[in-house]
Amino acid sequence: MTRIWTIISAVGSFGVAALFGLWLVPFLKKIHFGQTIREEGPEWHQSKQGTPIMGGFMFILASLAVGIPCVILYNAFSGAPENMLLSAKVYAGMFMALAFGGIGFIDDYIKAVKKRNLGLTAIQKLVLQFLVAIAYLATMYFFKDNTQTFIPFVGMVDLGIWYYPLSAIFIVGMVNAANLTDGIDGLNGSVTFFGAIFFMLMAPLLDRMGASVMSAALAGGCLGFLVWNFHPARVFMGDTGSLYLGGFMCAIAFALDMPVMLILVGLVYILEMFSVILQVGYFKLTHGKRLFKMSPIHHHFEKCGWSEVKIVTVFSVFTMICGALALLIVMKYKGFI
Repeated sequence: MTRIWTIISAVGSFGVAALFGLWLVPFLKKIHFGQTIREEGPEWHQSKQGTPIMGGFMFILASLAVGIPCVILYNAFSGAPENMLLSAKVYAGMFMALAFGGIGFIDDYIKAVKKRNLGLTAIQKLVLQFLVAIAYLATMYFFKDNTQTFIPFVGMVDLGIWYYPLSAIFIVGMVNAANLTDGIDGLNGSVTFFGAIFFMLMAPLLDRMGASVMSAALAGGCLGFLVWNFHPARVFMGDTGSLYLGGFMCAIAFALDMPVMLILVGLVYILEMFSVILQVGYFKLTHGKRLFKMSPIHHHFEKCGWSEVKIVTVFSVFTMICGALALLIVMKYKGFI
């Protein structure tokens, strides 16, 4: 039964996202919601000036409009529907992802209207993001969720009161890391597609069927978006999409009680984020020297002569390897190997 709804969720989400692009891309062009390219970025990116942003609405609509009904129908027709807590973790997680997407929309709207590559300030973003993360964690507390989390090779560990501040920091950090991964055609959508696939495979091992169905919806939505975003991109996801993806991946990781596994599955996100942190820190310490040719690190590889397609391919394969390792760890933990 789970396989049926997982397949329907993935295929349906792909179809909705890909078809929605037929209307959305021309509409975004019509209202002149185009990307403003940074002057300090790779010079060949200037040709992308004016490419429509907010394409993330494709997978946002697809993953929610298809995924949530599939979860509801699974619980209605399954002989073993999920309990209230597991359902709450899925639904609250989707609201969290949507709220992060809303923050991204505000940021994109300011960029599009003012025609500059700056939207909300860093402080404004962080305040809003922490409010969303805290609201999600407060909801989980209300539903009496536990404060345990899985640590590889250790098992379930109860973090007690520290669970909440650490989780809030983790969520905001991962969401911003996913945001930094969006910088070249097809990169964030591809990396998240493979990450969602591995979460989809992990969830049934943990008897979290709702999380599996929603992961399938995200994977399908990302693939449908890539029809429009793969190089040469006809639309960008914008912060609307990248913040939503980060929030969604966090939501699934917490629904599995395995947020630490997102560090492995989403290792590309983290490497992108730390490449920026290291670049800025090194620049300040050395008074102007650079550790990378440009950050985030995908731009470094561009400056080294890698094509966008090559970067996307390598980063995707790396995510597949990390996802496979994460899946093996979970299988070992549950006694399947």
